[in-house]
Amino acid sequence: MGLWQLPPTDRLYYPLYAACVDLGIPFCTQVGPTEPLRPSETGRPIPYIDQVALDFPELTIVCGHIGYPWTTEMIAVADKHANVYIDTSAYTARRYPRELVDYLRGRGRRKVLFGTNYPMITASQALEHLGELGLDEEATELFLSGNARRIFRV
Repeated sequence: MGLWQLPPTDRLYYPLYAACVDLGIPFCTQVGPTEPLRPSETGRPIPYIDQVALDFPELTIVCGHIGYPWTTEMIAVADKHANVYIDTSAYTARRYPRELVDYLRGRGRRKVLFGTNYPMITASQALEHLGELGLDEEATELFLSGNARRIFRV
């Protein structure tokens, strides 16, 4: 989204969202700072992802890069909308913000998906410190595969 400096609420994207709904596939997007030399405002969860989820309640939205530095906003949007999820791509377990770890341990265990940024971050690098997060067996299984299998229907 940041590539064109347009927020996710720009009507240019609405046909894409509608197509994802029609095809029954999730829409995956980056949430958080955009690439260098581009304004990052369009990467905020509130108001942008929040509004898209309101406009397309049947669209499954997977928000990559944990929404940092707006992780608390990202969690609020995921809590508010049954169709919004968070993935951890671009972060290693050691770098997850505390609020995301707490969310993953508790009420967010069905809302957070493991992700990498392969080839820049491999799965083994991303998971090297997974044991330090204090996840129980159910949260670990949901995080590593269960949520993705459910959301992507695989």
